[in-house]
Formats: sequence, structure tokens, C-alpha cells
Amino acid sequence: MSAPAKPSGEPISGKRQLIETLESGCKPRSSWRIGTEHEKFGYTLDDLKPLPYDGPRGIRAILDGLAGLGWEPVFEGANIIALHDYNGAAISLEPGGQLELSGGLLDDVHQTATEVTHHLDQVRQVASKLDIAFMGVGFQPKWGRDDIPWMPKGRYAVMRRYMPEVGTKGLDMMLRTCTVQVNLDFQSEADMVHKLRVSLALQPIATALFACSPFIDGKPSGLLSARADVWLDTDSHRTGPLPFAFESGMGFERYVDWMLDVPMYFVYRDGAYIDVAGQSFRDFLNGTLPGLPGELPTLGDWSDHLTTAFPDVRLKKYLEMRGADNGPWRRLCALPALWTGLLYDDTALDGAWELVKSWTAEERDALRRDVPRLGLAARIGGRSVGEVAVDMLALASGGLKRRQRLNDSGRDESLYLDTLETIARSGRTAAQDMLDAFTGRWQGSIDPMFREYAY
Repeated sequence: MSAPAKPSGEPISGKRQLIETLESGCKPRSSWRIGTEHEKFGYTLDDLKPLPYDGPRGIRAILDGLAGLGWEPVFEGANIIALHDYNGAAISLEPGGQLELSGGLLDDVHQTATEVTHHLDQVRQVASKLDIAFMGVGFQPKWGRDDIPWMPKGRYAVMRRYMPEVGTKGLDMMLRTCTVQVNLDFQSEADMVHKLRVSLALQPIATALFACSPFIDGKPSGLLSARADVWLDTDSHRTGPLPFAFESGMGFERYVDWMLDVPMYFVYRDGAYIDVAGQSFRDFLNGTLPGLPGELPTLGDWSDHLTTAFPDVRLKKYLEMRGADNGPWRRLCALPALWTGLLYDDTALDGAWELVKSWTAEERDALRRDVPRLGLAARIGGRSVGEVAVDMLALASGGLKRRQRLNDSGRDESLYLDTLETIARSGRTAAQDMLDAFTGRWQGSIDPMFREYAY
């Protein structure tokens, strides 16, 4: 989720301008970069409770502490709600107090590993003084919706009101989930479509590999990824596997047409969020938005609107891979390695398309619904997800090896896939290991998880 909106520029002249905005993301291969984002849950060590915004052991204290380490604060009214640095990275605040790092645009996964390590070191440095810790899992394992304080950001107030009107789990998505994602570039419209189709089809495979959220309200839920299950009933108008992306004629214009019909949440004007939830950006473009009659949108409004759609892969001026539970350091680095290896190497990308091109829309949708429960045991095209995952990882590893981006020890980026290869070969997700610990050494208590999965 983003920092405060900043509507800018002249009113949008028409749909063509929106298409050109997405087209402007096309970059030569030499300019392709890797941007990794991850969220994490904070809690007080004595009682494991989620952090409020205010108070001596709240999120604001964490943000103030990080600002003292050189980050530049961003305010909404009197509240710090984000931090920026001078390398393009940002730290932002999610609805339930989850802390998110949006990393800089980096050349390789080795740099990502360094960035993540440095960030987590800084967070520990600030949090330890307050007897606070952060952990990496996909879904809040212990506390219910009513136990989690809401953060003071205007856009969240709009979403909080609207979410129950369009699904049963939207508030869970906001308050109780954490993800890791990677943002990657494309060279042309055709390259974007190729990458979008491959990554949409394979996103459930990544979900299975990263499944790390089997608990809800302190007990096993029957799911391996409660985070992924939440997305099945959040808001069908703005989520899902984008079946139109596989149809003839897919391109920037087709995505713009979809976004014009994704219901809006808000318009940001004069430092305030105006609730227009459920209204149409298409009407806004025509000057007939009921919430702001006669007002025309700016490119800032369009940029904000793009952030309010949550498909499995999101198109902006780059592609966002959105299918994975958050996890420990090694999987924070594995996620960008996986998709960089698949999408930044032509041989790997073409091989990945061969894996998925025969899957029907119905099969892809069924897979997306099965994976949160079944993980690597789910099936598609006569094969298990575990079998597909092994092939997917082999393609990604080959792509990373061919990139030949070496660290100081002479190792290429494929080293970050080791943790996923162990999962795929064993057929056991991290969620299954957690469930074994719950019935074994944790003796039916969720509390040890806050120690074992702390950063």
C-alpha cells in the first residue's frame, strides 16, 4: 500500500494517455531492475500482542527510531506513515501495523540479499530497545481482527468501510496478512504480455512453494496458506488470475479497459481522502463521477487507482508478482531469484510458457483455489504442483546461471533457490513443518512460533 497520494498535472485528456502511461514502462534489457517488497508483523515480546500506532512501544516509535538512522519521514497530517531514503527505497505502514520495506531498484539478487539484511538489522536495532520483535509469516497466527489496532491512514478508513460490502475476507487481507513480492521490468508490449501470462499461470505454484500460514486464531485452520485463501473472497472485481490476459488482443489497452471498470476507493484532494468507493473511474474520466461531479482526474489519480487493484500479478509500469507468503530471510531472497530467473532470461521464459500454455482458464482457476488447502499436492494438467515446481525451479536456476551475476565468492544468483528446491524435492511446505511443530515440540501452543520465526 502506498504513501499519501499526490495528484499532479493537468486533467487526463483521454484513455490514450492512460495507455501511454503504462507503455512508458517499457525499458531496454540493460535497464531492467529488481525491486523487492516484504511485509512483517510486529509484536511486544512480553505478551505477543500486535503493535498500536501510538505509545512508547508502538509503530510510531519504530518509525521514529528508523528516522533516526537516516530515513526521511513522510507525514499524513501529524502522523508519520512512511519513510524514504535517497536510494529509492521506502518503508510504509500497512493497515494492521505491518511494516513494509519497498526496496530500491537493484541490478541483481545479491544486492537484494544485502538490502534485506541491512533493513532487518536496522529494524532489530530499533525494536530490541523497545522489547518488540517482528516475524515473517503469511497470516497473523494468533490474534483475531478485533485484536489488531488500525493504523491512522485515510485510505484505510475508506477501505475498512467498503470491504465488507464486496467480500467476507477483505478485512483479514488488510489486517492479518503479510507477503513478499518482486517487481520486474518488460521491454515491449509483447514482452509484457508474455511475462504476464507466464507469471499469472505459475503464481499458484509460487504460492505453494512459499506456503507459510497454516494457523488462524491460534489453531490449525485446515489451510497451508491462509493468506492465499483470503484472496479468494476479498473483492472479485479487483482480484484474481485475469483470464482476459490470455485472450487474443491482450495488451496495455486491454488492461486499461479493465482498470477503468475496477471500482474506485477514493480520490485524494487537499490532503484528504474523499470516499467514492464503488464508483467508476470511467465516469471520473468523463467528468461524471457522482462523488466529485464535474471534476476530472489527473495522472496522480490514475496512479493511485492502479494501486487499488489486487490481481495475482499487477501491471503498472512494471509487473508485480503477488502470490507468496512472507517468510524468513532465505525465502525473502528466494522470491526475487525465482521470478528473475524465469522472466529475465528468454530461454527460461519460453520454457515456462511451454509448461503452462495448455492449461485452460478453468484449470488455472481451480488450481488457484486448491493450492491454499493442498499446497504441493494440488494438481493441474495431470501433474502435481510439486512436479511442476521442480520444473519451474530448474528453468529459473538455468536462467540465473546464464545471467552470470556473481557475488564476491564467485557464486551466481541460483544459490538463493536452494531453500525452494529443498521444499519442492521433499514435497513438504514450511506450513507442514509448522503443523508438525504445533503437535510436537510446541505442545499445541502457537506462542513458540513468535520466537522461532522472529527476524
